[in-house]
Amino acid sequence: MFRRIGTAVVRHPVWTIVAWLIAAVAIVATAPSLPSNSDESSFLPKSYESIQAADLQQKAFPSAFTPSAIALYQRTDGGKLSAADLKDVARITTELGGKHIDQVQKVVPGPPSKDGKYSMTLVQMDSKQAGQPAQADAAKVLRADVKQLAKGTDLEVKLGGSAAQALDQQDSSKRGEALIGIGTFVIILVTLLIIFRAPILAFLPLVLIGVVSAIANGLIAYATKLFGLQANSSVSSILIVVLFGVGTDYFLFLMFRYRERLRAGDEPKQAMINAVDRVGEAIASAAGAVIIAFLALVLSTLGFLKQMGPALAISVTVTLIAGLTLIPAVVSLIGPKVFWPSKSWQQEPSNARFAALGRSVQRRPALTAAVSGLILLVLSLGTLGYKATFDLASGSMPKTKESMVVQDRMQTAYSAGAAAPTDVYLSSGDGKPLDRSAFDAYAAKLGAVDGVASARMSQVNKAGTTADFTVTLKYEASTDKAIDAVGRVRDVAHANAPDGTEAVVGGMSSIYKDIDSAVNHDYRTVFPVAALLIMVILGLLLRSVVAPWYLIASVGLGFGATLGATVWIFQDAQNKPGLMFMLPVIMYLFVVAIGTDYNILMIARLREEAREGREPREAAGMALRHAGPTVAAAGFILAATFATMMLAGNALLTEMGFAVSFGIAVAAFVMAMFFTPSLTALIGHAAWWPGHADRARPAVDAGPAAAADDDDEYQAAGRRG
Repeated sequence: MFRRIGTAVVRHPVWTIVAWLIAAVAIVATAPSLPSNSDESSFLPKSYESIQAADLQQKAFPSAFTPSAIALYQRTDGGKLSAADLKDVARITTELGGKHIDQVQKVVPGPPSKDGKYSMTLVQMDSKQAGQPAQADAAKVLRADVKQLAKGTDLEVKLGGSAAQALDQQDSSKRGEALIGIGTFVIILVTLLIIFRAPILAFLPLVLIGVVSAIANGLIAYATKLFGLQANSSVSSILIVVLFGVGTDYFLFLMFRYRERLRAGDEPKQAMINAVDRVGEAIASAAGAVIIAFLALVLSTLGFLKQMGPALAISVTVTLIAGLTLIPAVVSLIGPKVFWPSKSWQQEPSNARFAALGRSVQRRPALTAAVSGLILLVLSLGTLGYKATFDLASGSMPKTKESMVVQDRMQTAYSAGAAAPTDVYLSSGDGKPLDRSAFDAYAAKLGAVDGVASARMSQVNKAGTTADFTVTLKYEASTDKAIDAVGRVRDVAHANAPDGTEAVVGGMSSIYKDIDSAVNHDYRTVFPVAALLIMVILGLLLRSVVAPWYLIASVGLGFGATLGATVWIFQDAQNKPGLMFMLPVIMYLFVVAIGTDYNILMIARLREEAREGREPREAAGMALRHAGPTVAAAGFILAATFATMMLAGNALLTEMGFAVSFGIAVAAFVMAMFFTPSLTALIGHAAWWPGHADRARPAVDAGPAAAADDDDEYQAAGRRG
């Protein structure tokens, strides 16, 4: 199949390129816009209690006051607010409300802090638009207006709250995307220049992947709109790295084999056909593993991951098709001039370093497997200390952003949970009015829960069928202590609800509690499904039921080592409360799926060497000698491109960038280079049971071109041996 694809593309390169350009123009011109949602509650399905509470609030208290933005005032000298200062705060609040800013429904004064140093203005926005760009735009206007109104006073004012956080997150994402894009471009360009010393070859993948990126983003926008998926700004940053990182990987897989075929004496166009034929199966299998793993995210209960899975799968699918069609078409059109001005492509280098590594694995496979396995196992011990944190807002932007400064100051000036109180909604089951005489006792029981600062009945709906009890926690909403406390509030609220009534608990801590449950569900569902499907792909590629087991086990060890190292560096060494809650899921998919790419490339080459009549240990050594440079180059570029995510300046992308780049480095330089080939050498022919795919096979009659290709390959193998 891959020979037919290569032949068709190389014979009609111009038509192939034109088809890609037409597709790019058509898709980009007609693709819908992709709005971003930063509302954490939108990540959860309707079955979770926090979402049920939010729906009940909308029905029972449609005009309930829930601030979307908070203007926090303090004196410029840091002293207590004077009577004149409080008068200025009241004036600013009144004038701000009179501006009738889009999305703003109500502007009211907030309470002063207990120490008298702070006061607030609370701004309510349309709850149906929570997390949407329109509210971020409203926050931008609010921030400018409130600062303008405070001019000429002794007050310093900063705008926080969910709408302001959405605005700051948006700005941070744009800056992060720019830095990641520039960093990725520079790393790929410089690395390819060093490897090939050919400017055309260095720029070519960047141009081609740029076309692929435009098509992929258009298709993602179509899929997001068609299936009603949630969009999130963090996905864009990840897409940049995936498209350029994975695209460059497949480009390298193909170009190293193309160069090898040219050195074996193939005519340039035939060399590309043979390269696609030989490496096409490995690229397709590697991409298939990545696509399947990403699609497993559809099983997630979190909207953020549900959208990320198909988006990344679409990106890799388009990249795979480009790797088998667009790249071969363009390179075959240019021919060997693509390597200009370097002439090193004309002769095979000694590869002394990789040849020495290959001989080491060949002579001491048991020692190599033991040492590399022990390194992975020791690093995996760090996973025992893993803890999650759920503050997505502060995790996705620097602490210096204005909304984050407001959040931190409010935690010290007011009760830590005051900025995001928990609400317990008590409703009658039969539609009759509630017995109000039980309210005080119920509020007292809620207030007595460990971790609760105060609890009171704040309002009853007009029909008298639903009561809202405001519970203020002692801790900031996203902390582990707050999440544990809201769990206890739920238990007490449910157990002590009067006969004939039902209680549901809402608020940010309740949402985080449900996100925690959803993530745990994903661990139990997404992880095993992705692993099983990747094993199926490995089994089909290798025609073996043995090899997939130790290959997926080695990748699992790589995941454990990556998470362990991330815990030690970001959680323990920096004394953080935990890592971002979605990190293990994302890390698992990237490290397991993309890490499998290098195992596939190495094991496919090992099988190829074995089919030429080499014994298992010799085949492992030769595979490392010839596939080692490709794995090293691809692994370095992909790890370095993911590391650019650390330039974004926020906790989520910094942790993700380190974890994935470290995991890919482990996959390329520990697993694929040493652990996998040494284990395969030790297991021997049994690794390929029951298919015996490593046995030498007679040449299949596929026409003169194929026969010539086989002869060239065997002659080249003889020269290498």
